[in-house]
Amino acid sequence: MIRELTARQRQVLLLAANGNTNAQIAAWLNTRPDTIAAILTAAYRRLGAADRAQAVAIALAVGELGVHQIHIPDQQREAAA
Repeated sequence: MIRELTARQRQVLLLAANGNTNAQIAAWLNTRPDTIAAILTAAYRRLGAADRAQAVAIALAVGELGVHQIHIPDQQREAAA
């Protein structure tokens, strides 16, 4: 069963979806990497996901995250053109 993410879970999952590590996210949010890991684990549980990639995919599919919120790095964008 998929449950709605909290605002903090959505924020952290979005930062993770954009390629940031737990340490980077923690630095931006002024917290510890293990706190970020706990937030992500709770988000995975709410979404019924096993890992980060699956959580992002499910969040996109159910509308918790929007495709427009995912930023494609310039190198990948150039390679695709």
